[in-house]
Amino acid sequence: MGRRQEIALRLAVQKRPAPYICRTCLLNSPRFTSTAATASAPQTAPIEPPPSGRALSSNTPSTSLRTAYKIKASVLLSRPPILTRDLTPFEKAYFLYQKRLNERLAMPFSRYFYYQKGTPGDVEWKRKIKERQTPARDIGVYNAYAKEGWNDEVVVGARESEPEEQVEALLRDAEVEVPKEGEEGQEVKKEEVERPMPRVTEADRVGDTKSLDRRLQRTLYLVVRSGDGDDWWFPSDSLVGKESLHTAAERIIVHAGGVNMNTWVVGNIPLGHFIMNYGNPAIEEKDRPQEIRGEKFFFMKGRIMAGQANLQDNKLDLTDFQWLAKDEIQKTLTPRNWNAVKNILAER
Repeated sequence: MGRRQEIALRLAVQKRPAPYICRTCLLNSPRFTSTAATASAPQTAPIEPPPSGRALSSNTPSTSLRTAYKIKASVLLSRPPILTRDLTPFEKAYFLYQKRLNERLAMPFSRYFYYQKGTPGDVEWKRKIKERQTPARDIGVYNAYAKEGWNDEVVVGARESEPEEQVEALLRDAEVEVPKEGEEGQEVKKEEVERPMPRVTEADRVGDTKSLDRRLQRTLYLVVRSGDGDDWWFPSDSLVGKESLHTAAERIIVHAGGVNMNTWVVGNIPLGHFIMNYGNPAIEEKDRPQEIRGEKFFFMKGRIMAGQANLQDNKLDLTDFQWLAKDEIQKTLTPRNWNAVKNILAER
């Protein structure tokens, strides 16, 4: 094919009419989509360089102050409950009913399997079973095999369901009669057994809020008071450098209560936080002046296993401390501070 023929063929192809394309295919074609997006895109003005032709330096002074907050860690150091809570009247009646029901359903007590006939133990058993009418020692006078055995529920006003009454019954049963020779002859004396510790301590009776041996059924929290005010609060201090909240909490415990406490900071995540805004923001002069709007407290959970707080030579300027339960903390803290922690503290 000659040169002239190639030119004629090319011109004929260019003049050929374009193939027909329906509207749907045209709208969905990639060429039409990219063209429409380009047409709808907003036209942005080019960024003009500064007059000097260089970017502005980051050291250019600014007329506005940077706002910031002081970051503080606050430790909720607590002593967990030591005793279970007191039973409700319904729970007392329910447990006594279960014990008496067990006496009705259990096999009869085999006396001669434990006590040989005619021995002192057999004589003591006969005396005790005559008084209480049942092998059980803490369910009162009750005979599960008598005609009235079905009547095993607690009567209103009865003392058999009270834990104190049950403890006394167990102690009376544990006492052993020991013969003792006196001036008038041989006497019988009951040898007393060791009694359990009371649930109410001496610190509860005298109201010693600095003692950990009080409110044994409740969780106690350490609250302190600084020398510059009368408000009570939890041990708190600002973070130092890149110190983490966990490390700051451990440092605060030592700086506030001394080293004579065996404590444990639970986890690295705070239980909650509290923002306290200043009435008049303060200007802090550091590398760059900044306006301090207030303080942000992050509460860290801690446990004390042994020891006691000692404010002597403390580094946080603390003057007094107390171990208080939640209901006592509500009466001690200011309303604003109480609202910040009331949902964090344990109910019991």
